[in-house]
Amino acid sequence: MRQRNAPFGRTLCAMVTPFTSAGTLDVDGAARLATRLVAGGCDGLVLNGTTGESPTTTDAEKRELIAAVRSAVGATVPLVAGVGTADTRHTVELTLAAEKAGADAALVVTPYYSRPQQAAVEAHFRQVADASGLPLMLYDIPGRTGTRIAPPTMIRLAQHPRIIAVKDCSYDFLATQKILAETDLAYYAGCDEHTLPLYAVGAAGCVSTIANVVPGEVAGILAAFDAGDTTLAAELQSRVTPLIEAMMTSDLPGTVTTKALLNALHLPAGPVRAPLLAADAEVTADLLTRYRALVRLLPRVPGSGGDVVSVPGVERGAVRSEVGHGAALE
Repeated sequence: MRQRNAPFGRTLCAMVTPFTSAGTLDVDGAARLATRLVAGGCDGLVLNGTTGESPTTTDAEKRELIAAVRSAVGATVPLVAGVGTADTRHTVELTLAAEKAGADAALVVTPYYSRPQQAAVEAHFRQVADASGLPLMLYDIPGRTGTRIAPPTMIRLAQHPRIIAVKDCSYDFLATQKILAETDLAYYAGCDEHTLPLYAVGAAGCVSTIANVVPGEVAGILAAFDAGDTTLAAELQSRVTPLIEAMMTSDLPGTVTTKALLNALHLPAGPVRAPLLAADAEVTADLLTRYRALVRLLPRVPGSGGDVVSVPGVERGAVRSEVGHGAALE
């Protein structure tokens, strides 16, 4: 396998945007959550993405969130800012604003709703890439946008010096492998159930939603694989599957389930914004049950120098101290 290309780190979290009970941006909560995620095993954060409710946050809120998280986590943690809209001009404006606010890269989704042809998709990404000094992570998620980035288009875009990465939610594993083989693009699994499969064929890592609540477990999957213990990596991926199922494959958006679980654990999240609705008590109880079952498993992975170390953030004691409410895990 070629040397792994991971420009923004290996385990990235698609971070929620915390709001206050009144529905305004919770800057302090965002700083606390970001700090917890980095301490728990994430080596990069994606802000203002789908999980971050970007369709319902203002341009000013997006800038404020980037600046607050940058201040909280320091200069060395890669911050990828979601800037994609259905409007090329607005996307360029958000990219320039993200660069000024302290982002290291821009996450640019395929323009949605208008369903542009592939030539227009390519032109959109090139215009955004030419507009600033930020490297771009393209976001291929046709289930939400209605338009995919076709493999030939992706291969051509890979020739642009600032288009260097992809968040892959295409659910086209064959096309992904083809693009990996023919380009130097750093691919990040954007669907939690694909974290290990995509990593095994050469991806850079993942942009994970469930990492909002279990950053150490997600990091542990990739750490085990890198340490050469593919059996353990598969076991760890299997262990998070029930939580992935509850958070990401139900009828509710991942933002809703993630915030429900974070709120149940007394971690910064707050309400979702309309048109989303909060998860009900039954859904939240199921999420909490699956979370409790997972964090009790105490997996261990090989560490540097051949030592055996616990996966960051997985031990019940560590999670309890972060949550601050031990009863939540009993």
